[in-house]
Amino acid sequence: MSTAVQVSADELRDAATRIFTACGVPPDDAWLVADSLVQADLWGHQSHGVLRVGWYVDRLRAGVMNAETTCEIVAGSGAVATLDGHDGIGQVVAAHAAEEAIGRAKRHGVGVVAVRNSNHFGTAAYFTRMAPPRGCVGVLTTNSSPAMAPWGGRGKLVGSNPWSIAAPVDADRQMVLDIANTGVARGKIYLARNHGTEIPDGWAVDAAGLPTRDPEEALLGTVLPMAGHKGYGISVMMDVLSGVLSGSGFGSGVHGPYQSEHRGRSGHLYLALDIAAFGPVQEFGDRMAALVAELKSGSREGAEEVRYPGEIEDLAAARNARDGLLLPERTLADLRKVAASLGVDGLGVDGLGER
Repeated sequence: MSTAVQVSADELRDAATRIFTACGVPPDDAWLVADSLVQADLWGHQSHGVLRVGWYVDRLRAGVMNAETTCEIVAGSGAVATLDGHDGIGQVVAAHAAEEAIGRAKRHGVGVVAVRNSNHFGTAAYFTRMAPPRGCVGVLTTNSSPAMAPWGGRGKLVGSNPWSIAAPVDADRQMVLDIANTGVARGKIYLARNHGTEIPDGWAVDAAGLPTRDPEEALLGTVLPMAGHKGYGISVMMDVLSGVLSGSGFGSGVHGPYQSEHRGRSGHLYLALDIAAFGPVQEFGDRMAALVAELKSGSREGAEEVRYPGEIEDLAAARNARDGLLLPERTLADLRKVAASLGVDGLGVDGLGER
């Protein structure tokens, strides 16, 4: 099993920002991408954290993802728009889409932005969480490179195609769902590989279609859908919303961050709903509070308190920000290697995780 090393979130964010800036990414964009990855680590989702820095760098160096992101509105009017990300960085494109959708929602009650020609953007929750502070509910769908076989079929043809919904609970808290439609995100298999641990039964099959607990074999095979045919069906429909509707890639036409030979061609759909357009904001808040209270009333005596969606991540973020992040040594070693290859040195890189 790989050794876990403690590192501060600020140090990690600084290191990742420096790395992306060295690749020609504008400073503000570099910070956004770094922050999105470190935030995933803080939430406890290391599969979508700085583990991915090297993959993004490879794509930037290969030229299949542009360091300078240009977002262009190419269609739509009123509440609706289609945004072309021109092969820019997924996080930067998704942030533009979020701002565009939220702005339109504040003017029209609803804002819908379809995105084409984007890339992997990390955790969807990072972007849906932008909506509640602006008085909106945020919904984001995306497609991804094929990871599982169609139900009853074979071969990698269907992506995990994650989606997220975020709604305000009160001024400080949000209820947030962020899930993939596979039983597990493929990044968690990479994380298990970095930890040097087996994966649980039911996560994946190997290249021969046989169940496996070996992460290396799983990465050569396919990930299994959540809830059987239901996960498959939801994933296909997320591709309709994200890829077919937007005019972006779909199905096998989408290429993920794990390779640097092909353009991503990821598509997204961001939906923002202005709560005030549906009724009194205070009434919405009262109803959300009542929902949370009802969920927590279901806690079993002597067991851990029931958590609403997103609460576990918020608790983890507070704890990890205070105590520091524990990351696999392999993840930090990979980060140092990428930094060295770019000539990046100084505080937050050379000694990262080595004290």
